[in-house]
Amino acid sequence: MRGTEFTEMSAFAAVAEHRSFAKAANKLGVARSTLSQNLRSLEDRLGVRLLNRTTRSVSLTQAGERLLTRLRPVLAELAAATGDLDGFRKRPSGLLRVVVQPPVASLLMGPLLGRFLEEYPDITLDLSVVRMPTDIVSAGFDAGIRFGEQVDRDMIAMRVMNEARFVVVAAPKYLARHPAPKTPADLQHHNCIRSMLPNGTVFGWEFQKKDRRVHAKVNGTLIVDDIDLSIQAVLGGVGLAYLLHDYIAADIARGRLVPVLEDWTPRLSGFFLYYSSRRQMTPALRALVDFLKVETKRRGISPTAAPSTRISRNYVLLPRRFKTPAPRRTPS
Repeated sequence: MRGTEFTEMSAFAAVAEHRSFAKAANKLGVARSTLSQNLRSLEDRLGVRLLNRTTRSVSLTQAGERLLTRLRPVLAELAAATGDLDGFRKRPSGLLRVVVQPPVASLLMGPLLGRFLEEYPDITLDLSVVRMPTDIVSAGFDAGIRFGEQVDRDMIAMRVMNEARFVVVAAPKYLARHPAPKTPADLQHHNCIRSMLPNGTVFGWEFQKKDRRVHAKVNGTLIVDDIDLSIQAVLGGVGLAYLLHDYIAADIARGRLVPVLEDWTPRLSGFFLYYSSRRQMTPALRALVDFLKVETKRRGISPTAAPSTRISRNYVLLPRRFKTPAPRRTPS
């Protein structure tokens, strides 16, 4: 690939990822006019339109989608190759791209960001928060953090948070008007606050008591796609909500929320840092792995603990179905 071709491909990938010429130009450190010229040259050379442009939006054509799919892993490998050169330097540096699910962002990474970036000032951390699982290899991420049950078996994984559990909660004023459910079947008589996933799926309410697993069909007058709004609604007495315990532990401790169906609470393995076993680890990623390993041990968590397999294979956990991972390598 000639230098001009690489420049054009990099320009296209940046615009496609950001859906914006302005943001792409800022990321690449070039003028917007230069970026536009690179894209025109690429389309002219290939003889096909890659982007649909208007004054307000940028979208990919079918040809552009196909090219981006093939281009992402190539650029990611190139970034990893150049990142390997950082090993010759004293301190880890360069761009580190990590994708996490919302609970990880607020409960783990948020509180640790200051210390990590202070310890590694030459690393630029690009942290993306997404609700749906992401293919880190094709999307160009160095690593991700998600529920252990969702990590593909060909990844290297390391536990970074303890077991997680979902609980059904209600405000005291709601329970003053409605008797608390005794079994998941009783939920059909309650107003349940449901959560909508980005793919349009309504988040399911799964329960487990010993070896018995139940998927409860719930209904209600409110569907939301934001966790904070769901918490506000249940605090306001709208109805019952099915939430990750860590999000609302403080509200439960203060008596603002009351757990119900506690003997039906399902447990999950918790969150794991994972990255591809097929790539050479960059110094920046090694720094993050080592940093989180120390942090997890400080919290009394074993980084090598395997994901739990006690929950149902079709547990609705972003997405509806997932593969239970087989034992896999943990970082040394």
